[in-house]
Amino acid sequence: MKNSLLALAVAAALAPLAAHATDGYFPHGHGMKAKGMGGAAMAMTGDTMGGADNPATMVFVGNRLDVGIDWFRPDRSAKREGSAGGTGFLDGSADGNERQNFFVPEFGYNKMLSPDLSLGISVVGHGGMNTTYDNNPFGGAFGGGPKGGVDYMQLFIAPTIAYKLNQNHSIGATLNIDVGPQAYYVLLAGSGLALAGLASYLYF
Repeated sequence: MKNSLLALAVAAALAPLAAHATDGYFPHGHGMKAKGMGGAAMAMTGDTMGGADNPATMVFVGNRLDVGIDWFRPDRSAKREGSAGGTGFLDGSADGNERQNFFVPEFGYNKMLSPDLSLGISVVGHGGMNTTYDNNPFGGAFGGGPKGGVDYMQLFIAPTIAYKLNQNHSIGATLNIDVGPQAYYVLLAGSGLALAGLASYLYF
């Protein structure tokens, strides 16, 4: 009996638990292989997304083309309790899942110019953790309308050159080109007026 209880306790202690978390706007890795390794892609890579993490790894992947798409489906909600000094005047809940599915693309290409020199490009996306409130959590007491939300997106374009010093060491350089629109909107109740913003930027 004691052995059975001990075995049950050990099994319970070692049982995997589901993690209900997300990195949100930032992916935990660039490329499916990096995601499969929990984002461990700084010291090694298995595909042409290395330009987004460590450009020196690109010389080790050879001639290669990678195309992929990541299906991201986060659950976003909020709940307010005990607000306004415990009166509950501002209590409520909001569901930010009006838009549920996000498809984030990725693309990479690498060309070996010589056995020790490579030229490549990595294109990866960030985003998908926006909020689209069908019932605006800042409505009602704050004069907001029924809808509201934010949307952040980025596209990283990373042309990369890498040189292999020896079988175990290399150096590399990447030009990070970042393109991304950011949007927000809040509808004001009873006025038909929308406060909205769209900021686009490009930096190197």
